[in-house]
Amino acid sequence: MTDISAESRGGGRNPVAPGAGRTVASAVPQSLISRLARGVTAGGVEGQNPDTVQTTAPLTGELLATLPRSTPADVETAFGLARRAQKAWAALPLRRRAAVLLRFHDLLLKRQDEVLDLVQAETGKSRLHAFDEVLAVVMVARYYGRTAPSLLRDRRRGGAIPVLTHTIEARRPKGVIGQISPWNYPLELSVGDALPAFAAGNGVVNKPDTQTALTALWARELLIEAGLPADLWQIVIGDGPVIGPAVVERADYVSFTGSTRTGREVAQQAAARLVGASLELGGKNAMLVLADADLDRAVDGAVRACFSSAGQLCVSVERLFVHRSVAEVFLAKFAERTRAMRLGGGLAYGAEMGSLSSERQLEVTVRHVEEAVKAGATVLAGGQARPELGPLFFEPTILDGVTPDMAVCTEETFGPVVSVYRFDTEDEAVTVANSTPYGLNSSVWTKDGRRGRAVAARLRTGTVNVNEGYAAAYGSVASPMGGMGDSGLGRRHGAEGILRYTEGQTIATQRLMPIAPAYGLDDAKFAMLLSKGLRAMKALGFK
Repeated sequence: MTDISAESRGGGRNPVAPGAGRTVASAVPQSLISRLARGVTAGGVEGQNPDTVQTTAPLTGELLATLPRSTPADVETAFGLARRAQKAWAALPLRRRAAVLLRFHDLLLKRQDEVLDLVQAETGKSRLHAFDEVLAVVMVARYYGRTAPSLLRDRRRGGAIPVLTHTIEARRPKGVIGQISPWNYPLELSVGDALPAFAAGNGVVNKPDTQTALTALWARELLIEAGLPADLWQIVIGDGPVIGPAVVERADYVSFTGSTRTGREVAQQAAARLVGASLELGGKNAMLVLADADLDRAVDGAVRACFSSAGQLCVSVERLFVHRSVAEVFLAKFAERTRAMRLGGGLAYGAEMGSLSSERQLEVTVRHVEEAVKAGATVLAGGQARPELGPLFFEPTILDGVTPDMAVCTEETFGPVVSVYRFDTEDEAVTVANSTPYGLNSSVWTKDGRRGRAVAARLRTGTVNVNEGYAAAYGSVASPMGGMGDSGLGRRHGAEGILRYTEGQTIATQRLMPIAPAYGLDDAKFAMLLSKGLRAMKALGFK
């Protein structure tokens, strides 16, 4: 790649965090892998040896696991098992289903070190960023464990004719959810999305990314320990173009998190079958630093927003807009703080950023930076791969002088790279921030909360954080989270996050008289009587 000198980057290389003293092999022993592999629905006929697939550890490049590879026939088997289990599960009282989530909440907090090792081994992220996943999942488990009985209970609704029509809105489970989850947040985006589906009375057939299947398999084991029927959550793994369509083809509803390109294909396949889908897709998220922002807080927030999980986070910031009056001071502080970030691959707390997760993500990151620099962009910090730390390490990188014709300006990098831009007015900043087909997340920094919320309301993204990068909105699990435009359809979290897994059913009981001419009324008199009744209902305030 292009050699970007330390001088051109305004300083030396990022420091290295102390090692953890534990290897990936010792933290994820073969005995654990073999046990988890038994949770994959694969192999067809009992006793038949299935084809296998191998994964590597991003931190070292070494072989991590050999797992069974599912086939389309295995997907059919998985749906059959889940459907049989779902009928009995849906018949349980809501509170009994919700109690499983609350037990899982406690078990996950107690056993978090086990899954932190797995998440780090499979993704290469730092331990603190792996803990973010534990935090997100326990919050979702608690929220739906507490609220599902209320959100899904039968509700009395106004009837067609007051007193005479008794109407109830009920919520019924969809059946078996087809879930396709990505590699970047293997705990949060597998079990985190499955929990409300289970609470609503559904089964789940989950296709996690093969690279991070161990984490999903571990979460399944823990949920079974918490009381989930073993057959209710089926996990199939294999090539996306083969197994993904097989999952969508049999699902009663599809939950997908991944790229916009694949999301379109999933949506088309689901629509052809007239089943619903929720899609959380890509983003090119913006952070706006207004003239009155607390710059020290904004710098710390930018580090978290741009470089958590090495930028491999759908809601992370890739475009940073700074008011011209504070840009020089802000960028000096931001570059200094970024160059001081500790990199490392130890399986312990201490590193501020780990590695990328795949060769593909490293290739995209390197290409975006090299092309931008060649076209005239300036590297304020980072810009280099760090192979001495591991095969997929890349420094947290700040690019200045980026123009709209550069790929890094418009395409999702999904790596530790942020481009910075200056603005003079808030109108200008909002216009440019909105000039993307994506609309997932954004961030506004100002000392004036009211002003921040006013700017936030003008940004076309599903979530907006004021004086935080993404965690405030994402962690507010009682509110919906999702994207606009090319960033997706539907929402996770909040009431919408569980209602999407249900069918609404109206049960109306008519009493005393029909809604039709009766008791000697002819058509004309019935119409006149009903018209008078409608006027009276409006006058009396009926809805």
